[in-house]
Amino acid sequence: MIFVAVSDLDFKKPEAGGGLTAVQIATGEKVWHVPAPKPACLGQKGCSAAQPSAVTVIPNVVFSGSLDGHLRAYSTDQGKLLWDFDTRKPFSTVNHVAAQGGSMNGAGPTVAGGMLFVNSGYGFFGGAPGNVLLAFSVDGR
Repeated sequence: MIFVAVSDLDFKKPEAGGGLTAVQIATGEKVWHVPAPKPACLGQKGCSAAQPSAVTVIPNVVFSGSLDGHLRAYSTDQGKLLWDFDTRKPFSTVNHVAAQGGSMNGAGPTVAGGMLFVNSGYGFFGGAPGNVLLAFSVDGR
């Protein structure tokens, strides 16, 4: 099965674009589709439900980043939303330098050594700029 993030980018209708679709690669059959949630950042620069980032898949979970700054985890079997993290905010960093999340576009999250790494902040093509690399672990360390 393959997973396709939908990027119907239209800043005049920012709630319109987005979603995630699972496709059976052998037959081309659509297994499921879930629309993106309505963006909480409506009215702010670079806000859109479009999900142009590459997706990342681990067993039972597919991660998808959005121009609204959210990183979402969906179940691979039905597309149920499992987790949603808003990266479009300020962050304290380990070296005490101010950081700001923004739109997510381009490369998808990286999974390595029990950690999930993702860049937030993509100011090209009208997205919200930022400069943060986030690291998540299962146990919260």
